[in-house]
Amino acid sequence: MKMAKLSLSIAAVLGMALTSAQASATDGTISFTGQLVGSTCKINGNDSGTQTNVNVTLPTLSVTALRAVGSTAGVTPFQLNLTSCSGASAQTHFEIGSTVDSATGALVNQTAGGSNAQVQLLNDKYQPINITTNANSQTVTITDGSATMQYYAQYLAAKAAANAGQVTSQVTFSMNYN
Repeated sequence: MKMAKLSLSIAAVLGMALTSAQASATDGTISFTGQLVGSTCKINGNDSGTQTNVNVTLPTLSVTALRAVGSTAGVTPFQLNLTSCSGASAQTHFEIGSTVDSATGALVNQTAGGSNAQVQLLNDKYQPINITTNANSQTVTITDGSATMQYYAQYLAAKAAANAGQVTSQVTFSMNYN
């Protein structure tokens, strides 16, 4: 009899605990805000809404420059020139896609040969940009309707020493304005 009362008491306590856990769940609201502007900047002379293609040619190097994992070589500058801007600042957002190695945040080689070599982007302070997280991307102040965004690209021996061959890759970007 005492055992039955004890079992009944335990069952009642457990039932109340489970009920109170379910009753404590809360609902909420997620709100989104944004802003659309009539026109943005021209990028490298191309009107807003027009795709801007930038071609960066990395130097021809010996694979001995990329013997060790993590080694880099061939730093090459390129710029995004913004003109006819109406905002106060701009930030480049590099899009994650099939050309991005999620482990390194660098660009995967898209051609046969040149294996283990990736293309790594650097900001204006020569810091590697992790495209997966957009870490070290840069924001520039727009002054008198224009700004210049300085970037660099370099080879990266991502997972092993690089092998000889062609290295090509690409990344899509969008410009965010404030």
